[in-house]
Amino acid sequence: MFRFEKLKVWHDSRSLVREIYALTRKFPAEEKFCLTNQIRRAAISISLNIAEGSDRKSDKEFKRFLRMAISSAEEVITGLYIALDLNYLNKKKFDKIYEDSNILVAKLNALIKSLRD
Repeated sequence: MFRFEKLKVWHDSRSLVREIYALTRKFPAEEKFCLTNQIRRAAISISLNIAEGSDRKSDKEFKRFLRMAISSAEEVITGLYIALDLNYLNKKKFDKIYEDSNILVAKLNALIKSLRD
């Protein structure tokens, strides 16, 4: 088993990806190669950065990747704000994913703080 597979935050990030894919399937077809793609790639990047960083040789490097995962989560939220502004999703759905992302970022920050420098 890989180290990242033992991390709850990695499993949570995969759940977020599933939420994002389900949501963006309903975006207009014209957004397929723009906003849809950007939000999906940012969501996937969260999981990928956790996984890639977990196998680094030092906790310092792992922290760097966890911070990139946080940046990707912030990118997801920004994309969702744009989607909300364009009426591609409703406020209730936005609020749900916003809250899930906020919890995920808090867990990433807690993991960062638990690692050695």
